[in-house]
Amino acid sequence: MFHGMCLFLLGLLTGFAEQHFANVRMGLAAHLEGVMNGIFLVGLGAIWTHVRLSAAVSTIAYWTVLYGTYANWFVTALAAIFGTAALSPITGAGYRGQPWQETAVTGGFMLVGIAIVLASSLVLWGLRKEAA
Repeated sequence: MFHGMCLFLLGLLTGFAEQHFANVRMGLAAHLEGVMNGIFLVGLGAIWTHVRLSAAVSTIAYWTVLYGTYANWFVTALAAIFGTAALSPITGAGYRGQPWQETAVTGGFMLVGIAIVLASSLVLWGLRKEAA
C-alpha cells in the first residue's frame, strides 16, 4: 500500500508538470498512469492476504507488479518528455522522437505490458477458489 500511495503521489505531481512536456497529451497520460497504477497497488495491497501463492511465486508477483506499475508511469513520462509516438497512436499523433528514443520507449512499453500481464495472471491464479 506504501508503493500505491507513493505512485499515486508521483502521478499527482506529474499532473503539475504536464504543460512542460514536449507532448502535453502524453504528459496527461503519464499523470493518469501514476494515479491509476497507484490506486491499483492500494487495491492489490488490500487483497494481498487472500492471494495464495508459494513464497517464490509470491515474490515474483510482488516485484513484477511493482516493476510494471512504476515502469508504466516512468516510460509514459519519458515518452512525454521525448515527444515520442512509440506504441501510442492517439497520444503520440503528430510527434516523433529520435530513433533511439522511439526504440527505448517501445522497449519500455513492451516490457511493461509483459510484466503487468504476468503479475495479473499470477495474482488471479493465487485468488482462485482451489488456492484457498
